[in-house]
Amino acid sequence: MKTKKEEWTAREEEMLDTFYANKPDMVNSPPHYNQAGIECIDAIRAATGDGYEYYLQGNIIKYLWRYRYKSGKQDLEKAKWYLDKLIEETTDE
Repeated sequence: MKTKKEEWTAREEEMLDTFYANKPDMVNSPPHYNQAGIECIDAIRAATGDGYEYYLQGNIIKYLWRYRYKSGKQDLEKAKWYLDKLIEETTDE
């Protein structure tokens, strides 16, 4: 039979597991960038046409510029996310 402390610890672990399983991915798919099933990045790509690569480049610079002063590692991950998108756009066919 579990003690109250052991029961509480098990409940805490379960709550943490639920929290992390449902925690939004703020780098790859932040919920505030998806409205009505449309990802903001897709709308920007459609709207900017040839300028899309410059948009990606600008965001890479922005996140690298501010990472030490704002969101640290998360900004570096965002810069990488935009760099990966830029690489996809410029890959030789």
